[in-house]
Amino acid sequence: MRRRIVILSAFFPPFRSGAEACAEEVAHALSDRYDITVVTARLRRDLPREEKMGKVNVVRVGRGTAADKWLYPLLAARAAGKLKPDLIHAVLESFAGAALVLCKKYAPSAKRLLTCQSTNTKLFLKRIHSAADRVTAISTTLIERAHALGKKNVQLIPNGIALSEIDRERKRTAKVPGRILFVGRLEPMKGVDTLLRAFSAVLKRDKVDAFLYVVGDGSQKRALQKLAKSLKLGDRCRFLGYIAPPEVFREFAEAEIFCGLSRSEALGNVFLEAQAAGCAVLATKTGGIPDIVKDGETGLLVKPDSIEKITELLLQLLEDGQLRSHLAKAGMLHAKAYDWSEIAEKYGEVYAEMLR
Repeated sequence: MRRRIVILSAFFPPFRSGAEACAEEVAHALSDRYDITVVTARLRRDLPREEKMGKVNVVRVGRGTAADKWLYPLLAARAAGKLKPDLIHAVLESFAGAALVLCKKYAPSAKRLLTCQSTNTKLFLKRIHSAADRVTAISTTLIERAHALGKKNVQLIPNGIALSEIDRERKRTAKVPGRILFVGRLEPMKGVDTLLRAFSAVLKRDKVDAFLYVVGDGSQKRALQKLAKSLKLGDRCRFLGYIAPPEVFREFAEAEIFCGLSRSEALGNVFLEAQAAGCAVLATKTGGIPDIVKDGETGLLVKPDSIEKITELLLQLLEDGQLRSHLAKAGMLHAKAYDWSEIAEKYGEVYAEMLR
């Protein structure tokens, strides 16, 4: 009989960013080996309470509203307990981490694994880390924080990318001149409002022919669309909504520039996906992003919310084809070490060790 694994992830497709990608990719990669159920928040009424994604079971808890994320720790812990798992893997400290703490009550016999994914979580961090039998982290910044919280044996496992699929799309898709791309959850921490303002400033320069494509969903979508309208971006800015992989890889492949202006970010695997797709990357110097974007080598880094500097660098990337080419080539070479099949196997090794 196969061992039962519950993966806790408060968000899950169609809400997908780095942490959600980790939960999804690891679940699918290891579903031949284990009986895996992902417990997530429902968040929208049109999403089913239960479904099957390939060989992975997905259970959504809550009423289908934005409030579900606040109810998630208790509801997810209860749902996990009913599944009688051998191991519970919480991906992301905040809501999933809080659920992991409660799993000590609802699933007391299960081993507990915490994967640290975010620099944003502030509440109950020590308690969340203490609830885990084992801790992994996606960046050196998060390892240092875990050490400060008393967890000494923390394993670095970065997030990964679907390298072969991205590479295939890149090779058969032509870059669209002037196209700038953002992919991620539309939340305040992602700095999309800053991107819209900088892009507006770019368009005010003479002879600039550029387009911004925003891919993703989240709580700020309507506010950002309203901001784009107030900035009179018109058809120069398109909100495409959530696009699941592998379809989203075409967006990366067509973009010349990927711009992610996070105010905080533990790692940001969209930057790796952009590098693999041959984009010149502009990112912020915060959290774990400098682990994967080396300023002037595999991308350009800027301080969060520095609109003037962001505008300057976007113009430089749009106008300097040699710089774009240099950053794109170096980024593609760097991204080769982050294929999801390799990353998921590292989690498989951790699961096996914990279940012995």
